[in-house]
Amino acid sequence: MRFTRVAALATAAALTFGMTACGGDSESGDTGSTGGETKSFTAGSTMDRLNKAGAIKVGTKFDQPGFGLKGLSGKPEGFDVEVAKIIVKELGISDDKIEYVETPSKVREDVIVNGTVDFVVATYTINDLRKERIAFAGPYYEAGQNILVKADDTSITGPDSFKAGDKKVCSVTGSTPAETIKTSVKDVASQLVLFDTYDKCVAALDGGQVNAVTTDNVILLGYIAKNEGKYKLAGENFTKEPYGIGVKKDDTDFRNFINDTLEKAYADGSWKKAWDDTAGKFGAELGTAPAVNRY
Repeated sequence: MRFTRVAALATAAALTFGMTACGGDSESGDTGSTGGETKSFTAGSTMDRLNKAGAIKVGTKFDQPGFGLKGLSGKPEGFDVEVAKIIVKELGISDDKIEYVETPSKVREDVIVNGTVDFVVATYTINDLRKERIAFAGPYYEAGQNILVKADDTSITGPDSFKAGDKKVCSVTGSTPAETIKTSVKDVASQLVLFDTYDKCVAALDGGQVNAVTTDNVILLGYIAKNEGKYKLAGENFTKEPYGIGVKKDDTDFRNFINDTLEKAYADGSWKKAWDDTAGKFGAELGTAPAVNRY
């Protein structure tokens, strides 16, 4: 009898422990399913939906050294990718549950509006025209537009070098740098060459089809670092490009969540570590953490 009572008590204790271990009901009624840190989000929010799904789709570039370049693993690597991982971790989702979707400049708004991805982090300059269709968290970095030329080219020293009309410059369709450089060329139709990726622009520079490539300095520094002695920057930065994270236009709660996450990353050092491990190796300066814009 005594043995029976002890066994019964042990069984009850085990059941109680099991119920406790499987519990942890949150405000959303569920927790992350990836084995990471337990998270609690408002029911019905984007954060709650993603946390319950335990998986996420992130739009980024696959052709930009230091920010989003497809590596030997078959996945993109760089600062943008690491910033995405910081956000995903805060959602309670593990890195191996991220599906990266290649997102060239010309389709960034489309993949957000259409729900193809959950957010975009892809050297994405914040501007008012884009805000007509989507919303931005951040900025998380400020770059500046510059010009890439061959190392022995002394004829191009800045955007004014295109005003004579005898030089061709390449950029990417749908990008801010492509729109900006139009004001510095004599004949847009004949001088400005557009592709869907910067890799194609650099190949055109190598082949002599264009004289220069223009985009943000940190992207160009990545190409310089990967091809020692082959290219250089022509002059100083001539714009300011605040990079933001694109989300659906009316999803204020998700935008605020990402802004909170960025500020946390600034404070705990994970933002700086992400930079030091990626684009920081190419010689660009990180600078101070930019103030997020909570519009």
